[in-house]
Amino acid sequence: MNFFRALVLLVGLTLLPSLRAAVPAAVPQRTTLEADLLEMTSTDTETRVICTGNVVLTATNLRIACDRLEIIASRVGEKEAAVGTLERFKYLLATGNVRIIQDQREATCERAEVLPLEEKIVLTGDPVLIDRGDDFVGAGEIITLLRGQRQVLIEKPKFSGPEIKDLGANAKDTAAPETPAP
Repeated sequence: MNFFRALVLLVGLTLLPSLRAAVPAAVPQRTTLEADLLEMTSTDTETRVICTGNVVLTATNLRIACDRLEIIASRVGEKEAAVGTLERFKYLLATGNVRIIQDQREATCERAEVLPLEEKIVLTGDPVLIDRGDDFVGAGEIITLLRGQRQVLIEKPKFSGPEIKDLGANAKDTAAPETPAP
């Protein structure tokens, strides 16, 4: 599995799980990674990639922009090669002005830590989740997304969303017109 294909798989399977109905699959698009500087270092067991300055990763149904992106993946293949084949992501860290867009969902924060082996993403530094499809905005001190459980944990949450009907005791049902008394 090549580096970009593995990166797309990691991010696509772990970032921003949808809490609403599934949408049709996105049309596959070539993965691109742009930055002012990319540094890649390999050992016999793993490869570490660090991108800095104006980092933008674009893939199928995904765009990540940040100041710094660090990726650590298991390495397979020839031990003598300068850069081995990446097979399994261990860790992804996006920092500084992080903005992640997927479908109609967006997350902004100062730090997004992806732990694929735990199927967990932790957003810190004024994290905000926006779902334009359902018109919801969620924020808090720490937002943790648990992919396998389709669960979001928010410490000190603040939410806003569309209005709900009046549920008070004196509320009038606006769905049916009033009928006059006989």
